[in-house]
Amino acid sequence: MFLAAAAKPIDDKLINLAEEITAQNPNLSVLAAREFRYALHQTPVELSIKEPREFNVLEEFIIRAGIEFSPPPTEDELASILGLDSIFVRSTTANLQALQTLSATSPITVTDEGRDFYAQGSVPQLPYPIQIYAVSDALDGKLIFHADPCNDAPLNLPDLAEFIKIARKINDISALSIEKLQKCIQLSGLDFHVPEIGKIVTSCKVIAPAQIIWKNIYLFVIYDAVEEKLSIQIRNGKQILESASQRMEVLQDKGKIPWQALCKLSHEAIKLEREATLNYKNDEIESRLQKLGQDALKLGDAEVIPAFQKVLKSAKRQIIIYSPYLSTVVFNKEFLTLLQKLANGGVWILIGYGISPENVAVEKKLHAMKTPDGLPSVQVFKLGNSHVKEVIVDKKNHFYGFFDWVKCGGEYLPNGESVYQVTVPQQVAESSQLLADGCQNHAQKQWKLALEKRDFPLAVEALCIWGALGMQNVALQEIEASNWLELLPVWLNIVFHDLNLQKILDDAINFTTALSLLNQLSGEEVFIDELQQGWQKVIKAIASVQREFALSLLNEQVWADFLRLNIAQEHDSRDKFILPQSKPLRKRKS
Repeated sequence: MFLAAAAKPIDDKLINLAEEITAQNPNLSVLAAREFRYALHQTPVELSIKEPREFNVLEEFIIRAGIEFSPPPTEDELASILGLDSIFVRSTTANLQALQTLSATSPITVTDEGRDFYAQGSVPQLPYPIQIYAVSDALDGKLIFHADPCNDAPLNLPDLAEFIKIARKINDISALSIEKLQKCIQLSGLDFHVPEIGKIVTSCKVIAPAQIIWKNIYLFVIYDAVEEKLSIQIRNGKQILESASQRMEVLQDKGKIPWQALCKLSHEAIKLEREATLNYKNDEIESRLQKLGQDALKLGDAEVIPAFQKVLKSAKRQIIIYSPYLSTVVFNKEFLTLLQKLANGGVWILIGYGISPENVAVEKKLHAMKTPDGLPSVQVFKLGNSHVKEVIVDKKNHFYGFFDWVKCGGEYLPNGESVYQVTVPQQVAESSQLLADGCQNHAQKQWKLALEKRDFPLAVEALCIWGALGMQNVALQEIEASNWLELLPVWLNIVFHDLNLQKILDDAINFTTALSLLNQLSGEEVFIDELQQGWQKVIKAIASVQREFALSLLNEQVWADFLRLNIAQEHDSRDKFILPQSKPLRKRKS
C-alpha cells in the first residue's frame, strides 16, 4: 500500500522492524524511524531487608502471653508462671524488642508486626543490607530498580533531548515513602520485598550521588490510514513504551514535534503520504467493485429507489451501511423514518462513515433508535475514508454506487450516476465480511477503551455491535475475561433479541459458559434483578425452539444456581420452569 521502507528516512537497522509493523497491519505506514539515546539517572541505594525464622519455644510463650493474657504480664510475672529464672525471660524479650516484635515497654506488648509474624509461626531476623540501583526514567515516567548497574548505550547516537524537551528532574528517592519504594521494587520484578513469606524491605537509603547513563530507544512515525492519524511510537526493541509514546502524542497535539529536524520528515512528505494512502484505498475499492460489477445488476435511474426501498423493507436481522458522509442531506427525514421502522422490527443497523465528521443532529436521532427490548438498534462510527456508498442487507443483497441512494422524493432523483445490486451469494458474503471486519475492529477498540475507563455505556455499544454481527461468543468471552459480570444482563438481552424475533436457535452460542458464570455471583449484586429476568426469558425462548436442549442446559449445578439466585423458585420443576411453550419452531442450519 505504501512506499518501500528503503525510500523513507528509516535507519538501516530499523527497516526490517518497519516492514514487520506494516505486514502485521496493512493500514499502517511507517513514515520514518530513527534510533536515539536519552539520559537516565542511576542512583546506588542500600536496602534493609528483614526475613523471618521459626520462633523457639520460649519466644512463642512470651509472644502468646502478650497476645492472650489480660492484662499482659511483666517479664518477672511470666518467669514466675513458667518457673524460669527471670534473666532468661528478660534476655529473650530484649531480643524480641530489638526485632520490633515486642514494644520497648512493660508489661509485655506485642507490636502489629509481631502479631503478623506470630500468625505465620515465626519472628523476624535482624535486617541485612543489600545494594541495588534505582534508575529514574524521565521519558517513560518510571522509577525502576535493578539488581545490577545498567550499561550505557553507544554515545554516537543522537540525543533525543536535543530535539524534544525531556525533563531532567529525577525522583528524590530519599523523599519517597517506604510503601512507595516497596511497590516500585515489586513492579521492577525483584524479589526483595515479598510480604506473603515475611520478606520485607524496611528502609532504603541513597549511598552515592546519581550518575547519568544513556539508553537507546527507537522512534517510529506511523500513519494510520483507517484512523487518518499520525502518531509517534517509542519502542525498546519490539516493545512499545506506552507512557513515552503517550507523551509524544501530547507534544504532537501541542505542535512541539520538529518533524524535519527530528526525523527528516517534512509536512509536505506527510501530506503526500496521506494522499497516496487515500488514492490507494480508493483504487483498492474500485478494483473490488469492478470485480463485483461482472455479476452485478446495474440499476437504471428509475429502478434505484424502488429496488433499494424494497430490499431495505425486507430486512429481518442486519443492515450494514457504509456512507462517505453522515449528514442530514444523506440521512433525511424519510430515510430516518424507514430506519426507525426497521429498528422497531428488531433489525440491527450498523452505520460506518468514511470522510465527514459525525453530524451531531443525525447521530442523536440514530442513537435514539432502540430494539423492542430497549437495546441500541443503531450504531454509528467511523470506518475510514471511502468515496463509495454501500449497503448490505441480511448478507443477501449488496447495493453500491455513487449517488445518494438514501434520498427519496422527486427532487432527489439520481443524476446519471451508476448504482449496482449484487445478489450472488459468494460475492455478497465477501463484501459483507469486509465491512463486518471494519465494524468488529471498531467494537474491539471501543471495548478496550471501555475497560480502561470502566465505561458501562461504551461497553454496551461494543456488545451490541458484536451482537449485530452474530458474534455473541466474542462478547461473552470478553465479559468473562474482564470479570465484568454486570454486563451479563446486556448479553442476555442481545441473545434474547435474536431468539425472540428471529425464532432461530444458533447452536454456536456458548450457553454453557454463560451459565457457568452464575457460580461467581452471590445474589446480592445490584444487577441481580436484570440477570434473573434475562435468564428466565432466554431459557424459555430456547425451549420454544428446542425443548430438550433447554432442559439439558439446566443440569444439577445450573439448577442449584438458579434456585440460589432466585432465577427459579423452590416450587418450580425444570419442566415447569421452561413453560409456557410455543409451537415447535425451526432451527438454524449449520
